[in-house]
Amino acid sequence: MYIDLPKKRYYKIGEVAKAFEVNTSLIRFWEGEFDIIKPKKNAKGNRLFTPEDIENFKLIYNLVKERGFTLDGAKQKLKQNPTKIVQNQEIINRLEAVKAELIKIKNQIE
Repeated sequence: MYIDLPKKRYYKIGEVAKAFEVNTSLIRFWEGEFDIIKPKKNAKGNRLFTPEDIENFKLIYNLVKERGFTLDGAKQKLKQNPTKIVQNQEIINRLEAVKAELIKIKNQIE
């Protein structure tokens, strides 16, 4: 899944949910389930996610939504070989960015 977010230091939960096309409740749920998601909270208690959190959400989203892992299976996979998963996700991200660019060029030609 190609996520098109502007480069910022922090993202609000609504921005993250919209980018991943999920409900904010799922973002909060994954935050509680996965230790790799650690948003900062402002004085009001609003969650502020870093770009690192977004990358971790991409990993989780890929494992759970795209590859069909259960939450426990995704947790185990992340603990077993996190380096390989990160490398695979980086390759997927690059390919999706190329695909998005090619689609944009195709639409301009037509």
